[in-house]
Amino acid sequence: METLIRNARVVMTMNDTDDAPQNTDILVRDGVIAALGQGLATTGDVIDASDCVVTPGLVNTHHHLYQTLTRAVPGGQDALLFGWLKTLYPIWSRFGPEEMYISAQIGLAELALSGCTLSSDHLYLYPNGARLDDTIAAAREVGLRFHPTRGAMSIGESAGGLPPDALVEAEQAILEDCIRVIDAFHDPSEGAMVRVGVAPCSPFSVSRELMRDAAILARDKGVMLHTHLAENDEDIAYSEAQFGCRPGQYAEELGWVGDDVWHAHCVKLDRAEIDLFARTRTGVAHCPCSNCRLGSGIAPVRAMRDAGVPVGLGVDGSASNDAGSLIGEARQTMLLQRVVNGADAMSAREALRIATRGGAEVLGRHDVGQITVGKRADIAMWDVSGIESAGSWDVAALLLAGPQQVRHLMVEGREIVRDGHLVTFDLAQAIVRQNTLARRLAG
Repeated sequence: METLIRNARVVMTMNDTDDAPQNTDILVRDGVIAALGQGLATTGDVIDASDCVVTPGLVNTHHHLYQTLTRAVPGGQDALLFGWLKTLYPIWSRFGPEEMYISAQIGLAELALSGCTLSSDHLYLYPNGARLDDTIAAAREVGLRFHPTRGAMSIGESAGGLPPDALVEAEQAILEDCIRVIDAFHDPSEGAMVRVGVAPCSPFSVSRELMRDAAILARDKGVMLHTHLAENDEDIAYSEAQFGCRPGQYAEELGWVGDDVWHAHCVKLDRAEIDLFARTRTGVAHCPCSNCRLGSGIAPVRAMRDAGVPVGLGVDGSASNDAGSLIGEARQTMLLQRVVNGADAMSAREALRIATRGGAEVLGRHDVGQITVGKRADIAMWDVSGIESAGSWDVAALLLAGPQQVRHLMVEGREIVRDGHLVTFDLAQAIVRQNTLARRLAG
């Protein structure tokens, strides 16, 4: 099957030399980019991209999709991280398979409209029969490439942890279900639509033993590891009080560094921890909007990038953002690094690179994140003929001005968004279901 993207105004390839050819065609064949150039021909479908800036699909490296059902909950709107969690845990405990499915469907649809073609998800609670399978089914319907992680919590309040006892699981059962979902769904091949990771929730909700055993299991199975780390000052204080060390040292002691590991947030990494992550090629999922929403701080992304730490972007859960726009996260990344380090600290192009190729590399996906012959055809097309871009002189306007939604989106050569509308499922019906479930949860 072939599709020709014709006469793109600019193609931001994100290749090794950062080429950005103008008035360029892209030929897609069987899910792969087959050619770039001018005057290409096809017997297949043609997409007119003459008014579009074309980028690789954006990559979301951290999310909690289930949280799209708990946006703007009153008790959590102005709380810090730990208080926010305590407000929401009782609500999440009432979720089941339907809530997990529809919230993932809505969250992934929102990401798609913001240019995302590959998303991870960190699902760490499984009440009332919910399983990771529920979110994987939703991703298949939406059509995005998906990297779900089997999260877990094992230390409840009665044992000194943060979550209520009703939301924690026995550690042996956690490990057994990790094996089940990896065997059932993980695809290590190039072009895979689903890869599975192992992701104990955080150092304050699982034991040292589970962190170590999860790392051993993941490496035995050849999958990646993910967790939260050094998100705010409370996180650092907890680590020092409970473990006698900073989060980076704790991660290193338990085998949680390496190019098969990525940590969410890392707002409070110090110089030694940044050097550790750079030396070991440990990835970071930077979630700027969530960090602002919860007052966690501004992650030292400029210092991480300069040291060589792999960095991607994440929208984080929709209860702490509360939006799910990945292009918005790229803009916020650029702005916050300028606030801390000056107006020349990060360009729009660098922020877009972090949002595309950067995220792909953090997730170990070297087959996506670039518009280069031989890479998978995950492509976002941004219409720059509208009011948001009117008067713009340069492609940097994509972050400096807009637009905020894609005109067309392609995953594995298949159109997911056409003319600004999702074409893979009935989004309007899904929104009705989501709102019905949210009203039920709110009582």
